Amino acid sequence: MPHSADKERRRKLRVDFKTQIVLKIEQSEIRVTGSSKDLSLTGIFINTKERVREGIECQVKATLMGMTQPLDLRMRGTIIRSDDSGLAIVFDSMDLETYTHLKNIIRYNTDTPDDVH
Repeated sequence: MPHSADKERRRKLRVDFKTQIVLKIEQSEIRVTGSSKDLSLTGIFINTKERVREGIECQVKATLMGMTQPLDLRMRGTIIRSDDSGLAIVFDSMDLETYTHLKNIIRYNTDTPDDVH
């Protein structure tokens, strides 16, 4: 990725958002519960001790609680960083409903909601 594209990607609005995350990687599931960090429309950083090889594709399920019924948001992504603090995942695809929910989560958890697009 060109340096300027990387800088643009990092400018995306990110928020801290605590939720249960389940990653499905290859044929296994890694359950991660805890603080997800830097949630954006393009990716997420998950605080976990699990180590996964970079470049691996995964399915991400974020479960939103506090409603009548839990709501699962599902995204496909690629692990772009794995270190002692956790996993960075860039989203490759998601359905429109998930995108809309993510956009609202970010809007309601930021000091600059007009910047969410």
